[in-house]
Amino acid sequence: MAKKRSAGRQKKDERVVAEDIGARLQAIRTMVGLSQRELAKRAGVTNGMISLIEQNRVSPSISSLKKVLEGIPMSLADFFTMDLGGNGQIFYHDDDLPDLGGGRISFRLVGFNRHNRAMSILHERYNPGADTGEEMLSHAGEEGGVVVRGAIELTVGGQKRMLGPGDAYYFESRLPHRFRNTGDEICEIISANSPPTF
Repeated sequence: MAKKRSAGRQKKDERVVAEDIGARLQAIRTMVGLSQRELAKRAGVTNGMISLIEQNRVSPSISSLKKVLEGIPMSLADFFTMDLGGNGQIFYHDDDLPDLGGGRISFRLVGFNRHNRAMSILHERYNPGADTGEEMLSHAGEEGGVVVRGAIELTVGGQKRMLGPGDAYYFESRLPHRFRNTGDEICEIISANSPPTF
């Protein structure tokens, strides 16, 4: 019974997020003075894709939404959490941090409501088998982190290393990189990147 209730709540939460994406994208696009056609051209996607997202007829993947937002330009974190009145907050409760991940990877953002942040601080969680993908990540800036639980296989450029609790990393984000949890335990990482490109 509890499982059914939990699954029902999760589906409802996913619908709310999907509806929020369409409304947010339309509001932000309008705010920066872009037509659907112009945003599509800048982002390298079809005009139809922008229209379908804004009408909540499709729920874009994180990578698809990130590509669309590059046409504004805006980070995923700013898109989901934009609140111009939130700059005064200092302390954040665990339950307040939005999860910008999906599926088997969780990215919980600290300082989510600060406009024009100079960095992103994330509490990352990788379930067993979680993988950022065969297509290596690459973006502007620098990032670093410390593994606090479990283990993660990190590939940066041509180097690969298994990191456990207390182990850390720091690299230029333009270097192709990939995170994989090849073990059977959840891996948790506290990380930061600057500028906040996530």
